[in-house]
Amino acid sequence: MTDIAKNMSEVRKAISRAEQDFGRPPGSVSLLAVSKAHPAERILQAASCGQRHFGESYVQEGVEKICSLGQDKLVWHFIGPIQSNKTRLIAEHFSWVHSLDRSKVAARLNEQRPSSLPPLQICLQVNISNEPAKGGVALTELPALADTVNSLPQLRLRGLMAIPQPCNDFERQRKQFAAVRNALIQLNQYGHRFDTLSMGMSNDMRAAIAEGATMVRIGTAIFGPRPKATPS
Repeated sequence: MTDIAKNMSEVRKAISRAEQDFGRPPGSVSLLAVSKAHPAERILQAASCGQRHFGESYVQEGVEKICSLGQDKLVWHFIGPIQSNKTRLIAEHFSWVHSLDRSKVAARLNEQRPSSLPPLQICLQVNISNEPAKGGVALTELPALADTVNSLPQLRLRGLMAIPQPCNDFERQRKQFAAVRNALIQLNQYGHRFDTLSMGMSNDMRAAIAEGATMVRIGTAIFGPRPKATPS
């Protein structure tokens, strides 16, 4: 068994344990393997264990992997900051975007999504900790952005994504994730049909599952530490 296969098995067991511990239905939490900065052969090892969904944060690197590994059996999620000059590459190659936080970017993704492809699946990124240097929309601005995205035919709004401020206190982790869950509930009360809460990473996955995460984004626990960048 490769280290990837062993890690995948352990992560899946941890997800199942958390589902059971917090009263979640079995299989209600899906796994997004965050493969940014890891080579294609490591992704193939994870795919050989049945993993289909992979997350990338760097547009060019992600597109190169998509072109190399294909889109037939693998589903690619863009989870990093979105630069306006990279929206076409995202719209043309990825199936999901988790980090949308501006109406201008939403309009560009909609306009540049090829009509031959299904609508781009969208999560709105929430800056739940109000960190100035972190991307994401404020809770007060969510309803307006959600209405804008819902009006764009080449985008399908699925839910919310958040990267809370890191902390090691389990109850504080839960409190931050609970705020995201409550925001989703409120938006659905306004008539939206959100079904996705993309939240929880290697160090706070249990707290996220306790508070309703439907998709956890796990990188280090599967692939190990990201390789250091080589000087150009």
